[in-house]
Amino acid sequence: MDFADRVHEYVRQVPPGRVTTYGDVAWAVGSPRAARAVGRIMTNIEPDNPTPCHRVVRSDGSVADQELAQRLQKEGVTVWDGRVLGFDVVRWAQPGD
Repeated sequence: MDFADRVHEYVRQVPPGRVTTYGDVAWAVGSPRAARAVGRIMTNIEPDNPTPCHRVVRSDGSVADQELAQRLQKEGVTVWDGRVLGFDVVRWAQPGD
């Protein structure tokens, strides 16, 4: 399984109403310095892909764009001024943490 496949598989595990970061995903799939690569993969997801890319945010809790913020809000995540409100509460814990 290549890096992109591992990223997709991991992000599909993030439950609705929770978020994780690009860096956390990179760490979880075994490439802790590849946060930007995770970002590129999430940016290039096709609309029909089941990977919930909107659940992956920046390390400060900010959301890439308004469309992704709206998708998070539909899942019950509060986004205020481009950031996940209560980021530390809705952030998905890594397996094994």
